[in-house]
Amino acid sequence: MTAIQTVRVDLADRGYDIVIGPGILESSGERIKELLPGAKCAIVTDQNVAKAHLSALQSNLDEVGIEHDAIILPAGESTKSYSHLQEVVESAIALKLERDDAIIALGGGVIGDLAGFAASILRRGVNFIQIPTTLLAQVDSSVGGKTAINSPQGKNLVGAFYQPRLVIADSRVLDTLPEREFRAGFAEVIKYGLINDVSFYEWLENNWDAIRSGGDARVHAIATSCRSKAEIVSRDEYEAGERALLNLGHTFGHALEGIVKYKSEILVHGEAISIGLVLAHAFSARMNQSSPDDTQRIIRYLDSVGLPTNLSSLKEHIKSADQMMDFIAQDKKVSRGDLTFILTRGIGKAFVSKQVPPSEVHAFLSEALGG
Repeated sequence: MTAIQTVRVDLADRGYDIVIGPGILESSGERIKELLPGAKCAIVTDQNVAKAHLSALQSNLDEVGIEHDAIILPAGESTKSYSHLQEVVESAIALKLERDDAIIALGGGVIGDLAGFAASILRRGVNFIQIPTTLLAQVDSSVGGKTAINSPQGKNLVGAFYQPRLVIADSRVLDTLPEREFRAGFAEVIKYGLINDVSFYEWLENNWDAIRSGGDARVHAIATSCRSKAEIVSRDEYEAGERALLNLGHTFGHALEGIVKYKSEILVHGEAISIGLVLAHAFSARMNQSSPDDTQRIIRYLDSVGLPTNLSSLKEHIKSADQMMDFIAQDKKVSRGDLTFILTRGIGKAFVSKQVPPSEVHAFLSEALGG
C-alpha cells in the first residue's frame, strides 16, 4: 500500500502542508473541516475536471457537513482572464462568502492560478485551498503562492503572491489525465532535478515507466518535487533571489506560449517548458557555462518521454528571433530592460544570470530557428 506523504512549506505562521497520496480526494472534507471549522466553501473548477472529480469532492464535503457551491468555468489557458476573474469574484460575493470562508481550487494550473488570485482580492483575502488535479499543478503551480491571470501582452503579468492554507495532491486522480497532459506535467518534475538535484534527475531517467504507472514511484516523484520547491519558497517567498531558479526554461517557454496565443491545441505549458529547458541548457553551452553533452543528454531523455525538444514543430508560428525577443522583453524576469536568465553549469547546477546581453540571446535564437 502506498504511504501518504506530507511536505511542509515553512513560512512561520503562514506555513501549510502539502498532503500527497492515492485516493485522498475522498477524505479532503475531513482535512478542510479540521483546518477551517465552520467555513463555507466555493469550489472553482472547470468543465472537464467537474465531470471527473467534482461529485467525489462534493459528496465528501456533504458527509462532514461543509456548506459548498461550485463555480464551473471553461477549460483552457484562455480562462486565466480578466473576465473570468470577475466571474469568480462576483459569484463568490453572491454566495456570501466571508473572510473566514474558503475558495477551493479543484483543477490544474489554470484553475489554481485564477482561483488563488480571486481569493487574494475577495474581501481583501479569504482562505484558499488547492486540490490540484494535474501533475503539473501538483508539483509546481499549486505550491508557493504564485497566483495570476494572463494579459494579452504576456503570461501571468497580473497577479499576487498568496499562499494556500492547504494543498491536497491525490496521485490517483492523475490516472484520468490524457497522456499528453501527464507527459507535459512531467517536464516540471524533470526541472527540479536539473535545478539542483542531479541524483533525483538520474533517478527520473530510470523510473519514467514506474512514475507513469502510479504507486510509490509517482508519489515519490511528486513529493520530492514539492519538497524541492518548498525549501526554496521558504527561503525566498517573493522571488527576490533564489526562487528565480524555479523559472529554469520558463523565459523561453513563456515566449513560445505567447507566440501561439496560449492555444493548447498547438502547445501546452509543459511542452513549452520542455523546449525551454533544452534552450536554456543550449544557451548556457553557447555562453561557455556548461557542456553541450549535457544538452544532448537532456534531449535524449525528453525524447524518450515523448516531449518536444526543439522549435521545428513551431516554425509556422514563429516568424523570427525578433518576435521571440519581444515576448522575452515582457517577461517578469526582466529588470529595467536587462535580461535575467536561469542558466546552468551542468545538470543540477542552475544559477541566476543577470544582465545577459540581448544580442547574444538574439543570435542564439536566430541559429535555433535556422538563420
